[in-house]
Amino acid sequence: MYRHDSKSQDNGAWKPALQHRKGVTKHKLLTDKIISDIDDGILPVHAQMPTHRDLAHVLGISVQTVSLSYKEAERRGYLRGEVGRGTFVRSRVTERADSFMLDRDPSGSADLSIIRAVYTEAHERSARELMQALAESDNSSFMRPCRPIAGLDAHRAAAQVWLAGLSVTTDPDRILITNGAAHGLFLAVASVVRPGEVVLTENLTDHGIIGLANVLGFTLRGLPTDREGILPDAFEAACAIGDVSALVIVSSLGNPTSHVMGAERRRTIADIARRHNIFVIEDEVYKPMLRDPRPSMADLIPELGFFVTSFTKSVMTGLRIGYLVVPAHYSIRAASILRVTGWSATNVVAEMASRWVLDGTAQALLAVQRSEAEARQAIVSDVLAPFVAGSHPLSLCAWLSVPERWTEEGLVRALARKGVAVTPSDPFVAGGERPIGGIRICLGGRLSHSALRSALETVRGTFEQLPPVFDVGSIV
Repeated sequence: MYRHDSKSQDNGAWKPALQHRKGVTKHKLLTDKIISDIDDGILPVHAQMPTHRDLAHVLGISVQTVSLSYKEAERRGYLRGEVGRGTFVRSRVTERADSFMLDRDPSGSADLSIIRAVYTEAHERSARELMQALAESDNSSFMRPCRPIAGLDAHRAAAQVWLAGLSVTTDPDRILITNGAAHGLFLAVASVVRPGEVVLTENLTDHGIIGLANVLGFTLRGLPTDREGILPDAFEAACAIGDVSALVIVSSLGNPTSHVMGAERRRTIADIARRHNIFVIEDEVYKPMLRDPRPSMADLIPELGFFVTSFTKSVMTGLRIGYLVVPAHYSIRAASILRVTGWSATNVVAEMASRWVLDGTAQALLAVQRSEAEARQAIVSDVLAPFVAGSHPLSLCAWLSVPERWTEEGLVRALARKGVAVTPSDPFVAGGERPIGGIRICLGGRLSHSALRSALETVRGTFEQLPPVFDVGSIV
Protein backbone atom coordinates (compact mmCIF):
# COMPACT_ATOMS: atom_id res chain seq x y z
CA MET A 1 0.00 0.00 0.00
CA TYR A 2 1.17 3.50 -0.72
CA ARG A 3 2.53 5.57 2.14
CA HIS A 4 3.83 9.09 1.95
CA ASP A 5 7.61 9.20 1.93
CA SER A 6 9.12 10.20 5.25
CA LYS A 7 10.45 13.26 3.46
CA SER A 8 6.87 14.55 3.32
CA GLN A 9 7.49 16.69 6.36
CA ASP A 10 5.13 19.49 7.27
CA ASN A 11 6.59 22.77 6.08
CA GLY A 12 4.23 24.85 8.14
CA ALA A 13 7.36 26.58 9.46
CA TRP A 14 8.38 27.71 5.96
CA LYS A 15 8.41 31.52 6.12
CA PRO A 16 9.55 32.97 2.81
CA ALA A 17 10.85 36.51 2.70
CA LEU A 18 9.18 38.27 -0.20
CA GLN A 19 11.43 40.84 -1.83
CA HIS A 20 8.99 43.49 -3.01
CA ARG A 21 9.63 44.82 -6.51
CA LYS A 22 8.00 47.85 -8.03
CA GLY A 23 5.10 46.94 -10.29
CA VAL A 24 5.13 43.23 -9.29
CA THR A 25 2.03 41.85 -7.57
CA LYS A 26 2.18 39.93 -4.29
CA HIS A 27 0.73 36.96 -6.13
CA LYS A 28 3.66 36.87 -8.57
CA LEU A 29 6.22 37.47 -5.81
CA LEU A 30 4.94 34.52 -3.82
CA THR A 31 4.66 32.27 -6.88
CA ASP A 32 8.23 33.06 -7.90
CA LYS A 33 9.43 32.39 -4.34
CA ILE A 34 7.69 29.01 -4.18
CA ILE A 35 9.23 27.94 -7.48
CA SER A 36 12.72 29.21 -6.64
CA ASP A 37 12.71 27.52 -3.22
CA ILE A 38 11.65 24.23 -4.84
CA ASP A 39 14.33 24.55 -7.52
CA ASP A 40 16.94 25.33 -4.82
CA GLY A 41 15.91 22.37 -2.65
CA ILE A 42 14.69 24.53 0.24
CA LEU A 43 11.29 22.94 -0.29
CA PRO A 44 12.13 19.28 -1.01
CA VAL A 45 10.10 16.86 -3.11
CA HIS A 46 6.96 15.62 -1.26
CA ALA A 47 7.20 18.38 1.38
CA GLN A 48 3.78 19.50 2.61
CA MET A 49 3.14 23.21 2.15
CA PRO A 50 1.62 25.44 4.85
CA THR A 51 -2.13 25.83 4.70
CA HIS A 52 -3.41 28.80 2.73
CA ARG A 53 -4.63 30.50 5.90
CA ASP A 54 -1.42 29.91 7.89
CA LEU A 55 0.85 31.23 5.16
CA ALA A 56 -1.40 34.24 4.61
CA HIS A 57 -1.18 35.05 8.32
CA VAL A 58 2.63 34.71 8.38
CA LEU A 59 3.13 36.93 5.32
CA GLY A 60 0.39 39.42 6.10
CA ILE A 61 -1.37 38.89 2.77
CA SER A 62 -4.81 37.64 1.80
CA VAL A 63 -5.79 33.98 1.67
CA GLN A 64 -6.89 34.55 -1.92
CA THR A 65 -3.36 35.66 -2.87
CA VAL A 66 -1.89 32.46 -1.40
CA SER A 67 -4.54 30.37 -3.16
CA LEU A 68 -3.73 31.99 -6.51
CA SER A 69 -0.01 31.39 -6.04
CA TYR A 70 -0.50 27.74 -5.07
CA LYS A 71 -2.76 27.22 -8.07
CA GLU A 72 -0.25 28.78 -10.46
CA ALA A 73 2.62 26.70 -9.04
CA GLU A 74 0.43 23.61 -9.40
CA ARG A 75 -0.40 24.51 -13.00
CA ARG A 76 3.32 24.81 -13.75
CA GLY A 77 4.01 21.38 -12.27
CA TYR A 78 5.67 22.36 -8.98
CA LEU A 79 2.88 21.60 -6.49
CA ARG A 80 0.17 18.97 -6.18
CA GLY A 81 -3.08 19.49 -4.28
CA GLU A 82 -4.68 16.48 -2.59
CA VAL A 83 -8.30 16.67 -1.49
CA GLY A 84 -8.59 16.54 2.28
CA ARG A 85 -4.81 16.35 2.81
CA GLY A 86 -3.22 19.56 1.65
CA THR A 87 -0.70 20.76 -0.92
CA PHE A 88 2.63 19.00 -1.59
CA VAL A 89 5.79 19.67 -3.57
CA ARG A 90 5.62 17.61 -6.71
CA SER A 91 8.37 15.53 -8.28
CA ARG A 92 8.16 16.82 -11.83
CA VAL A 93 8.08 14.55 -14.86
CA THR A 94 11.07 16.24 -16.48
CA GLU A 95 13.19 15.51 -13.40
CA ARG A 96 12.03 11.91 -13.32
CA ALA A 97 13.06 11.51 -16.94
CA ASP A 98 16.63 12.37 -15.95
CA SER A 99 16.65 10.27 -12.79
CA PHE A 100 14.63 7.17 -13.52
CA MET A 101 13.48 6.89 -17.13
CA LEU A 102 16.83 5.66 -18.33
CA ASP A 103 17.16 4.74 -21.98
CA ARG A 104 20.32 2.73 -21.45
CA ASP A 105 21.82 -0.02 -23.53
CA PRO A 106 20.04 -3.24 -22.52
CA SER A 107 23.43 -4.97 -22.29
CA GLY A 108 24.42 -2.62 -19.46
CA SER A 109 21.15 -2.47 -17.53
CA ALA A 110 17.48 -3.38 -17.72
CA ASP A 111 15.40 -0.32 -18.53
CA LEU A 112 11.88 -1.16 -17.38
CA SER A 113 10.88 2.50 -17.06
CA ILE A 114 9.62 3.34 -20.57
CA ILE A 115 6.72 1.71 -22.41
CA ARG A 116 8.06 0.66 -25.79
CA ALA A 117 6.84 -1.79 -28.37
CA VAL A 118 8.79 -5.03 -28.51
CA TYR A 119 11.38 -4.99 -31.30
CA THR A 120 12.24 -8.29 -32.98
CA GLU A 121 14.02 -9.50 -36.11
CA ALA A 122 10.63 -9.45 -37.84
CA HIS A 123 10.44 -5.70 -37.23
CA GLU A 124 14.00 -5.17 -38.44
CA ARG A 125 13.40 -7.15 -41.61
CA SER A 126 10.07 -5.47 -42.38
CA ALA A 127 11.56 -2.01 -41.88
CA ARG A 128 14.47 -2.70 -44.23
CA GLU A 129 12.14 -4.07 -46.92
CA LEU A 130 9.89 -1.03 -46.63
CA MET A 131 12.76 1.43 -46.91
CA GLN A 132 14.07 -0.36 -49.96
CA ALA A 133 10.62 -0.25 -51.58
CA LEU A 134 10.35 3.47 -50.86
CA ALA A 135 13.77 4.11 -52.40
CA GLU A 136 12.81 2.29 -55.59
CA SER A 137 9.37 3.90 -56.04
CA ASP A 138 8.21 7.25 -57.35
CA ASN A 139 8.01 9.44 -54.27
CA SER A 140 6.35 12.48 -55.82
CA SER A 141 2.95 11.62 -54.36
CA PHE A 142 4.12 11.96 -50.76
CA MET A 143 7.35 14.01 -50.85
CA ARG A 144 6.20 17.02 -52.88
CA PRO A 145 2.77 17.99 -51.46
CA CYS A 146 2.43 20.37 -48.52
CA ARG A 147 -1.36 20.18 -48.43
CA PRO A 148 -3.94 19.19 -47.32
CA ILE A 149 -3.07 19.99 -43.71
CA ALA A 150 -5.17 17.15 -42.33
CA GLY A 151 -3.26 14.59 -44.41
CA LEU A 152 -3.07 13.27 -47.95
CA ASP A 153 -6.24 11.64 -49.23
CA ALA A 154 -4.49 8.29 -49.70
CA HIS A 155 -3.20 8.35 -46.14
CA ARG A 156 -6.61 9.19 -44.71
CA ALA A 157 -8.14 6.37 -46.74
CA ALA A 158 -5.61 3.92 -45.26
CA ALA A 159 -6.37 5.35 -41.83
CA GLN A 160 -10.04 4.61 -42.40
CA VAL A 161 -9.15 0.95 -43.00
CA TRP A 162 -7.03 0.70 -39.83
CA LEU A 163 -9.61 2.51 -37.70
CA ALA A 164 -12.38 0.16 -38.86
CA GLY A 165 -10.44 -2.65 -37.18
CA LEU A 166 -10.57 -0.64 -33.95
CA SER A 167 -14.38 -0.27 -34.01
CA VAL A 168 -14.23 3.27 -35.37
CA THR A 169 -16.47 3.78 -38.38
CA THR A 170 -15.91 7.22 -39.82
CA ASP A 171 -15.62 9.30 -42.97
CA PRO A 172 -12.11 10.40 -44.05
CA ASP A 173 -13.20 14.03 -43.52
CA ARG A 174 -13.22 13.40 -39.75
CA ILE A 175 -9.66 11.98 -39.76
CA LEU A 176 -6.47 13.97 -39.19
CA ILE A 177 -3.04 12.42 -39.70
CA THR A 178 -0.81 13.33 -36.73
CA ASN A 179 2.79 12.86 -35.65
CA GLY A 180 1.88 10.19 -33.10
CA ALA A 181 -0.75 9.84 -30.39
CA ALA A 182 0.69 12.57 -28.14
CA HIS A 183 0.30 15.04 -31.00
CA GLY A 184 -3.26 13.86 -31.60
CA LEU A 185 -4.12 14.20 -27.91
CA PHE A 186 -2.80 17.77 -27.90
CA LEU A 187 -4.91 18.70 -30.93
CA ALA A 188 -8.05 17.15 -29.45
CA VAL A 189 -7.70 18.84 -26.07
CA ALA A 190 -6.70 22.20 -27.55
CA SER A 191 -9.78 22.09 -29.80
CA VAL A 192 -12.31 21.98 -26.96
CA VAL A 193 -10.66 23.03 -23.67
CA ARG A 194 -9.87 26.60 -22.63
CA PRO A 195 -7.45 27.73 -19.90
CA GLY A 196 -8.98 27.44 -16.43
CA GLU A 197 -11.58 24.84 -17.41
CA VAL A 198 -11.81 21.44 -15.71
CA VAL A 199 -10.81 18.23 -17.45
CA LEU A 200 -11.46 14.82 -15.87
CA THR A 201 -9.26 11.76 -16.19
CA GLU A 202 -8.25 8.61 -14.28
CA ASN A 203 -6.64 9.31 -10.89
CA LEU A 204 -3.63 7.36 -12.17
CA THR A 205 -3.17 8.23 -15.83
CA ASP A 206 -0.63 8.64 -18.59
CA HIS A 207 1.63 11.59 -17.82
CA GLY A 208 0.96 13.08 -21.26
CA ILE A 209 -2.36 14.60 -20.19
CA ILE A 210 -0.78 15.82 -16.94
CA GLY A 211 1.84 17.67 -18.97
CA LEU A 212 -0.83 19.14 -21.23
CA ALA A 213 -2.63 20.56 -18.19
CA ASN A 214 0.53 22.48 -17.35
CA VAL A 215 1.05 23.67 -20.93
CA LEU A 216 -2.55 24.59 -21.80
CA GLY A 217 -3.50 25.89 -18.36
CA PHE A 218 -6.57 23.80 -17.58
CA THR A 219 -7.37 22.12 -14.26
CA LEU A 220 -6.97 18.34 -14.27
CA ARG A 221 -9.10 16.36 -11.83
CA GLY A 222 -8.59 12.63 -11.26
CA LEU A 223 -11.49 10.22 -10.76
CA PRO A 224 -11.41 6.92 -8.84
CA THR A 225 -11.07 3.78 -10.94
CA ASP A 226 -11.38 0.01 -10.86
CA ARG A 227 -10.17 -2.67 -13.28
CA GLU A 228 -12.34 -1.15 -16.03
CA GLY A 229 -11.20 2.45 -15.60
CA ILE A 230 -13.15 5.39 -14.21
CA LEU A 231 -16.23 4.66 -12.09
CA PRO A 232 -19.49 5.83 -13.74
CA ASP A 233 -20.91 7.13 -10.45
CA ALA A 234 -17.80 9.26 -9.90
CA PHE A 235 -18.03 10.61 -13.45
CA GLU A 236 -21.72 11.40 -12.99
CA ALA A 237 -21.07 13.21 -9.72
CA ALA A 238 -18.22 15.25 -11.20
CA CYS A 239 -20.34 16.27 -14.19
CA ALA A 240 -23.21 17.29 -11.91
CA ILE A 241 -21.02 20.01 -10.37
CA GLY A 242 -21.23 21.82 -13.69
CA ASP A 243 -17.65 22.98 -14.30
CA VAL A 244 -16.37 20.10 -16.46
CA SER A 245 -15.61 20.56 -20.16
CA ALA A 246 -14.04 17.23 -21.14
CA LEU A 247 -13.08 13.73 -20.05
CA VAL A 248 -9.77 12.25 -21.22
CA ILE A 249 -9.46 8.48 -20.77
CA VAL A 250 -7.22 5.61 -21.76
CA SER A 251 -9.95 3.01 -22.25
CA SER A 252 -7.74 0.10 -23.35
CA LEU A 253 -4.73 -1.16 -21.38
CA GLY A 254 -4.51 2.06 -19.42
CA ASN A 255 -1.12 3.34 -18.37
CA PRO A 256 0.06 2.49 -15.71
CA THR A 257 -2.52 0.01 -14.33
CA SER A 258 -3.43 -1.90 -17.55
CA HIS A 259 -7.18 -1.53 -16.98
CA VAL A 260 -9.50 -2.36 -19.88
CA MET A 261 -12.95 -0.80 -20.11
CA GLY A 262 -15.67 -3.24 -21.09
CA ALA A 263 -18.31 -2.55 -23.73
CA GLU A 264 -21.09 -1.90 -21.22
CA ARG A 265 -18.95 0.50 -19.17
CA ARG A 266 -18.07 2.41 -22.36
CA ARG A 267 -21.75 2.79 -23.21
CA THR A 268 -22.52 3.99 -19.69
CA ILE A 269 -19.76 6.60 -19.83
CA ALA A 270 -21.00 7.74 -23.25
CA ASP A 271 -24.58 8.11 -21.94
CA ILE A 272 -23.40 10.25 -19.01
CA ALA A 273 -21.29 12.42 -21.31
CA ARG A 274 -24.23 12.94 -23.67
CA ARG A 275 -26.59 13.94 -20.85
CA HIS A 276 -24.12 16.51 -19.52
CA ASN A 277 -22.75 17.57 -22.94
CA ILE A 278 -19.17 16.62 -22.01
CA PHE A 279 -16.53 15.92 -24.65
CA VAL A 280 -14.83 12.52 -24.32
CA ILE A 281 -11.30 12.15 -25.70
CA GLU A 282 -10.11 8.55 -25.92
CA ASP A 283 -6.35 8.02 -25.94
CA GLU A 284 -6.43 4.58 -27.56
CA VAL A 285 -2.76 4.07 -28.45
CA TYR A 286 -2.95 0.56 -26.94
CA LYS A 287 -6.33 -0.48 -28.37
CA PRO A 288 -4.85 -2.30 -31.40
CA MET A 289 -3.41 -4.84 -28.94
CA LEU A 290 -6.89 -6.06 -27.96
CA ARG A 291 -8.29 -8.99 -29.91
CA ASP A 292 -11.97 -8.49 -29.14
CA PRO A 293 -13.87 -5.46 -30.48
CA ARG A 294 -14.86 -2.67 -28.07
CA PRO A 295 -17.06 0.31 -29.04
CA SER A 296 -15.42 3.71 -29.37
CA MET A 297 -16.67 7.08 -28.16
CA ALA A 298 -16.28 8.39 -31.71
CA ASP A 299 -19.02 5.93 -32.71
CA LEU A 300 -21.13 5.99 -29.53
CA ILE A 301 -21.28 9.80 -29.28
CA PRO A 302 -19.98 11.11 -32.65
CA GLU A 303 -20.97 14.68 -31.76
CA LEU A 304 -18.78 14.64 -28.61
CA GLY A 305 -16.26 11.83 -29.06
CA PHE A 306 -12.60 12.13 -30.10
CA PHE A 307 -10.45 9.07 -30.83
CA VAL A 308 -6.65 9.08 -30.79
CA THR A 309 -4.37 6.20 -31.75
CA SER A 310 -0.98 5.49 -33.34
CA PHE A 311 1.37 2.65 -34.27
CA THR A 312 4.16 3.30 -31.75
CA LYS A 313 2.93 0.95 -29.02
CA SER A 314 1.46 -1.80 -31.18
CA VAL A 315 3.39 -2.08 -34.45
CA MET A 316 6.79 -0.34 -34.20
CA THR A 317 8.16 2.32 -31.87
CA GLY A 318 9.70 4.40 -34.66
CA LEU A 319 6.53 4.44 -36.78
CA ARG A 320 5.52 7.72 -35.15
CA ILE A 321 2.34 8.48 -37.04
CA GLY A 322 -1.12 8.73 -35.55
CA TYR A 323 -4.77 9.08 -36.42
CA LEU A 324 -7.16 11.53 -34.76
CA VAL A 325 -10.90 11.21 -35.31
CA VAL A 326 -12.87 14.35 -34.42
CA PRO A 327 -16.57 15.27 -34.33
CA ALA A 328 -17.55 16.43 -37.81
CA HIS A 329 -18.08 20.06 -36.78
CA TYR A 330 -14.58 20.21 -35.22
CA SER A 331 -12.59 19.08 -38.28
CA ILE A 332 -11.76 22.62 -39.46
CA ARG A 333 -10.89 23.82 -35.95
CA ALA A 334 -8.59 20.85 -35.23
CA ALA A 335 -6.90 21.21 -38.63
CA SER A 336 -6.24 24.90 -37.97
CA ILE A 337 -4.50 24.05 -34.68
CA LEU A 338 -2.51 21.37 -36.50
CA ARG A 339 -1.41 23.95 -39.07
CA VAL A 340 -0.09 26.47 -36.53
CA THR A 341 1.65 23.84 -34.38
CA GLY A 342 3.35 21.79 -37.09
CA TRP A 343 1.65 22.46 -40.44
CA SER A 344 0.92 18.77 -41.02
CA ALA A 345 2.12 15.31 -40.14
CA THR A 346 5.27 14.00 -41.81
CA ASN A 347 4.12 12.58 -45.14
CA VAL A 348 6.91 10.06 -45.58
CA VAL A 349 6.16 8.37 -42.25
CA ALA A 350 2.45 8.46 -43.03
CA GLU A 351 3.27 6.78 -46.34
CA MET A 352 5.15 4.03 -44.50
CA ALA A 353 2.22 3.40 -42.18
CA SER A 354 -0.26 3.43 -45.06
CA ARG A 355 1.70 0.86 -47.06
CA TRP A 356 1.92 -1.46 -44.07
CA VAL A 357 -1.81 -1.10 -43.35
CA LEU A 358 -2.77 -1.90 -46.93
CA ASP A 359 -0.33 -4.78 -47.54
CA GLY A 360 -0.97 -6.50 -44.20
CA THR A 361 2.47 -5.90 -42.64
CA ALA A 362 1.02 -3.79 -39.83
CA GLN A 363 -1.38 -6.58 -38.89
CA ALA A 364 1.42 -9.17 -39.02
CA LEU A 365 3.69 -7.12 -36.75
CA LEU A 366 0.75 -6.48 -34.43
CA ALA A 367 0.33 -10.25 -34.12
CA VAL A 368 4.02 -10.50 -33.14
CA GLN A 369 3.50 -7.75 -30.58
CA ARG A 370 0.54 -9.54 -29.00
CA SER A 371 2.41 -12.83 -28.82
CA GLU A 372 5.41 -11.17 -27.20
CA ALA A 373 3.25 -9.30 -24.69
CA GLU A 374 1.57 -12.54 -23.63
CA ALA A 375 4.91 -14.31 -23.24
CA ARG A 376 6.38 -11.46 -21.19
CA GLN A 377 3.32 -11.11 -18.99
CA ALA A 378 3.60 -14.84 -18.28
CA ILE A 379 7.13 -14.22 -17.01
CA VAL A 380 5.85 -11.39 -14.82
CA SER A 381 3.19 -13.66 -13.37
CA ASP A 382 5.72 -16.41 -12.73
CA VAL A 383 8.27 -14.18 -10.99
CA LEU A 384 6.27 -11.38 -9.39
CA ALA A 385 2.75 -12.73 -8.84
CA PRO A 386 2.55 -11.73 -5.12
CA PHE A 387 3.27 -8.09 -5.99
CA VAL A 388 1.20 -7.61 -9.18
CA ALA A 389 -1.61 -5.12 -8.55
CA GLY A 390 -2.56 -4.42 -12.17
CA SER A 391 -1.78 -6.22 -15.43
CA HIS A 392 -3.30 -7.73 -18.57
CA PRO A 393 -2.01 -10.52 -20.84
CA LEU A 394 -1.73 -8.05 -23.74
CA SER A 395 -0.26 -5.11 -21.83
CA LEU A 396 3.29 -3.84 -22.24
CA CYS A 397 3.54 -2.93 -18.55
CA ALA A 398 2.55 -4.13 -15.08
CA TRP A 399 1.66 -2.24 -11.91
CA LEU A 400 3.29 -3.52 -8.71
CA SER A 401 2.23 -2.89 -5.12
CA VAL A 402 4.84 -1.51 -2.73
CA PRO A 403 5.88 -3.97 0.02
CA GLU A 404 5.57 -3.05 3.69
CA ARG A 405 8.40 -0.93 5.08
CA TRP A 406 9.48 0.25 1.62
CA THR A 407 8.55 3.51 -0.06
CA GLU A 408 8.34 4.02 -3.81
CA GLU A 409 11.33 6.35 -3.83
CA GLY A 410 13.39 3.91 -1.78
CA LEU A 411 12.60 1.06 -4.16
CA VAL A 412 13.43 3.13 -7.23
CA ARG A 413 16.81 4.06 -5.78
CA ALA A 414 17.60 0.52 -4.64
CA LEU A 415 16.73 -0.96 -8.03
CA ALA A 416 18.68 1.72 -9.90
CA ARG A 417 21.80 0.74 -7.92
CA LYS A 418 21.24 -2.81 -9.18
CA GLY A 419 20.91 -1.72 -12.82
CA VAL A 420 17.11 -1.87 -13.11
CA ALA A 421 15.18 1.31 -13.97
CA VAL A 422 11.48 1.49 -12.98
CA THR A 423 8.97 4.30 -12.47
CA PRO A 424 7.08 5.21 -9.24
CA SER A 425 3.54 6.56 -9.15
CA ASP A 426 4.18 10.30 -8.98
CA PRO A 427 4.35 11.03 -12.75
CA PHE A 428 0.91 9.40 -13.17
CA VAL A 429 -1.02 11.11 -10.37
CA ALA A 430 -3.71 13.46 -11.68
CA GLY A 431 -5.19 16.23 -9.55
CA GLY A 432 -7.57 15.29 -6.77
CA GLU A 433 -7.43 12.65 -4.07
CA ARG A 434 -4.20 10.68 -4.30
CA PRO A 435 -4.80 7.00 -5.11
CA ILE A 436 -2.88 4.05 -3.75
CA GLY A 437 0.56 4.16 -5.34
CA GLY A 438 2.86 1.57 -6.81
CA ILE A 439 5.75 0.87 -9.16
CA ARG A 440 5.37 0.50 -12.93
CA ILE A 441 7.55 -1.93 -14.86
CA CYS A 442 7.63 -2.00 -18.68
CA LEU A 443 8.24 -5.12 -20.73
CA GLY A 444 8.98 -3.97 -24.29
CA GLY A 445 12.08 -2.94 -26.18
CA ARG A 446 14.77 -5.41 -27.20
CA LEU A 447 15.20 -7.25 -23.91
CA SER A 448 15.27 -11.00 -24.45
CA HIS A 449 13.02 -13.22 -22.35
CA SER A 450 15.97 -14.40 -20.31
CA ALA A 451 17.18 -10.83 -19.68
CA LEU A 452 13.68 -9.78 -18.69
CA ARG A 453 13.36 -12.71 -16.28
CA SER A 454 16.71 -11.83 -14.73
CA ALA A 455 15.63 -8.21 -14.25
CA LEU A 456 12.30 -9.25 -12.72
CA GLU A 457 14.09 -11.61 -10.35
CA THR A 458 16.19 -8.62 -9.26
CA VAL A 459 12.97 -6.70 -8.65
CA ARG A 460 11.51 -9.53 -6.59
CA GLY A 461 14.70 -9.99 -4.59
CA THR A 462 14.74 -6.28 -3.78
CA PHE A 463 11.06 -6.23 -2.83
CA GLU A 464 11.66 -9.11 -0.41
CA GLN A 465 14.57 -7.35 1.30
CA LEU A 466 14.28 -4.94 4.19
CA PRO A 467 15.21 -1.38 3.15
CA PRO A 468 18.66 -0.11 4.16
CA VAL A 469 18.69 1.96 7.34
CA PHE A 470 21.17 4.44 5.83
CA ASP A 471 19.05 5.27 2.77
CA VAL A 472 17.25 8.43 3.84
CA GLY A 473 13.61 8.33 2.79
CA SER A 474 13.50 4.54 2.36
CA ILE A 475 11.98 3.73 5.75
CA VAL A 476 8.61 4.81 7.04
